[in-house]
Amino acid sequence: MTKTPRRNGGAPSDLRAWLGLLTVLGPVLLVSMDGSILFLAMPRVSQALAPSADQALWILDVYGFAVGSLLIAFGNLGDRYGRLRLLLIGAAVFGVGSVGAALAPTPELLIAARALMGVAGATLLPSALAVLSELFPEPRRRARAIGIFAAAFAAGFAIGPVVGGVLLERFWWGSVFLVNLPVIALFLVFAPILLGEVRATRPGRVDVLSVATSAAGLLLAIYGLKHLAAEGMSLSSLAALVLGLVLVAWFAARQRSLDDPLIDFSLFRDRVFTIAIITGLLPLAAWSAIAYLTGMYLQSVLGLDVLHAALLALPGAAVLTLTSIVTPAVVDRVGKRTVLVTAHFAIAAGLLLLLATTVGGGTVWYILSAAIAGIGYGISFSVVADTAVGAVPPERAGSAGAIAETSNEIGNALGIALLGSLAALVFRLQGPGLAPTLDETLHLPELAGAAALEARTAFVGGLHLVAVVASALHAVLGAAALRWLPRPPRRPKVEAAPVRLGA
Repeated sequence: MTKTPRRNGGAPSDLRAWLGLLTVLGPVLLVSMDGSILFLAMPRVSQALAPSADQALWILDVYGFAVGSLLIAFGNLGDRYGRLRLLLIGAAVFGVGSVGAALAPTPELLIAARALMGVAGATLLPSALAVLSELFPEPRRRARAIGIFAAAFAAGFAIGPVVGGVLLERFWWGSVFLVNLPVIALFLVFAPILLGEVRATRPGRVDVLSVATSAAGLLLAIYGLKHLAAEGMSLSSLAALVLGLVLVAWFAARQRSLDDPLIDFSLFRDRVFTIAIITGLLPLAAWSAIAYLTGMYLQSVLGLDVLHAALLALPGAAVLTLTSIVTPAVVDRVGKRTVLVTAHFAIAAGLLLLLATTVGGGTVWYILSAAIAGIGYGISFSVVADTAVGAVPPERAGSAGAIAETSNEIGNALGIALLGSLAALVFRLQGPGLAPTLDETLHLPELAGAAALEARTAFVGGLHLVAVVASALHAVLGAAALRWLPRPPRRPKVEAAPVRLGA
């Protein structure tokens, strides 16, 4: 039976709709910003809490994995129980998690608080995107609203490190989490007034086994991979990796047999949709890994203070955000094929510029790299959400939006987990072998100058390898998009009517 959305009241007025969009953008900005706000803050966190190498990586990416593994489940729950209700609950829990993270006295408690924030964040994104369908029932206005939504989501990722750097210049590291509280408070006050409840009349059930399997599979696989990279081969790490991959594969197979799957794999029969979703994952993977590694490079290798590093990130953030805003208009003119191909080749070219960075310097190359790659990142962030939501009926907007945002969040977490682990492996093999991370090595007492140089050189080597791998993957995906995506139909030429002289 076809599902139809159930709304409270009639169509919203223009003023209420745009104020509602503004209200929704607050938590959206926070959820994406908290995926990257720790990139520049990690050296301070490492000094304060002294996490191990794998704990440091978990502090960074447990948030993304919690968000990514639960987004689709919460998209379905919002369809069933009400998106506004889920938004309000999620915002309150996000605030509680932010306080817990800011005051965490140990790495373990910080990881737990970040995980709680991730669970709450998973309730916010799909429901916020779906509520736009209630606020903007007219397709063209809804497309504009989704474009603004995507731009805010992209801006959050881009400005996260900058906001973190500015806060750290004046306050302690926990301030990067407490900044969330005023936005959450305003949302809880105005959301019930400006946003209407939306739910599907026959939403189907949520398969709890699928939710548990996907989350457990991802976490086990990444746990095993991290330990293999940071500590070398061990039976427990290998077993965790294999078990995690088996669970993920079983989850994917199970979805095909369910009446109400968490992921509707039939959507991936559309090649444009498939390329767009991969475009949501791979650029976020590259961006998150490179943002984290270059943040460490600027501070721990070049010795810049955190505010200086944050200011150097501004040009790339500005390019990324501006590109996200103008991309929908560009798509209308040139089509999705052209912009998707452009995105991947721009990222590939930008990442290769990082090969010019050295232990002695490279800030100019870093800025150029971030600006050029930022064009591709901005396109990718903008195209994915619009493609996913436009491919399904409005009543499935929560679930479809969740697939798009899942690709972003899983990409964000996978970038640090996979590419970050690759950099950690290079450091373990080429570094001085005194400690598992660069920061731990540089803070060893009586560290010899030669060992410090060796550690910095090994870290830059890892950064270069990650840039090359990520660039190659984007070049391959760009070539695939160029070959597989259909060309837009040519617009027929309008011939001028002949001019007739005389009567």
